[in-house]
Amino acid sequence: MKRSYSLLIGVAALCVALDQWTKHWATANLAYADPVRVVGDLVRLTYTRNSGIAFGFFAGHSFPFYVFSIIAAVAVLVLFMRARVLTRARHWSLALILGGAIGNLIDRVATGEVVDFILLAWGRSEFPVFNVADICVTLGVALFAMVWTRDVHEPAAAAEVAPPSLSELRTHDANLGIDRPAGTDGAARGPLAGEGTDRPLS
Repeated sequence: MKRSYSLLIGVAALCVALDQWTKHWATANLAYADPVRVVGDLVRLTYTRNSGIAFGFFAGHSFPFYVFSIIAAVAVLVLFMRARVLTRARHWSLALILGGAIGNLIDRVATGEVVDFILLAWGRSEFPVFNVADICVTLGVALFAMVWTRDVHEPAAAAEVAPPSLSELRTHDANLGIDRPAGTDGAARGPLAGEGTDRPLS
């Protein structure tokens, strides 16, 4: 597949738009409210702000974590430009990572924190709260691990047509009812150039 900037930018832009819309919705509807149960206690929506990296790790540290988002976005673009073979799955993996990185980068640059609102819980165990951008990055990395470890070669150029062998010529001539002398290369015998059929012997 040819390198498709429209696919990369389109999927990444869709991820950013969905991420930002859901964050604005969560801020308007979930802040200072009780968690909303989507699937019992298994999936809940609850508003939090994360100053760390994805899934709340290293929250509370003063390190400028937006640097990681910038590095991820630049790495995706460099890999996209330099990759010799880009399948559709490889396009999607890079686009998902790029969209997720930009989605969280917007939050970190604007406020220094990222809005998280999706909570998964099983019994007494709770997964760190996350957002749509985190989902995009996670799916992109998983897809990246699957498709970029495969050895994908460029389509081979069309093979040159080899000249027919003597046996193939004989088979073809037999089908046409033509009798060629043995040992010829398939060219019909005839007079030499510039000489007629009645050339006297020397």
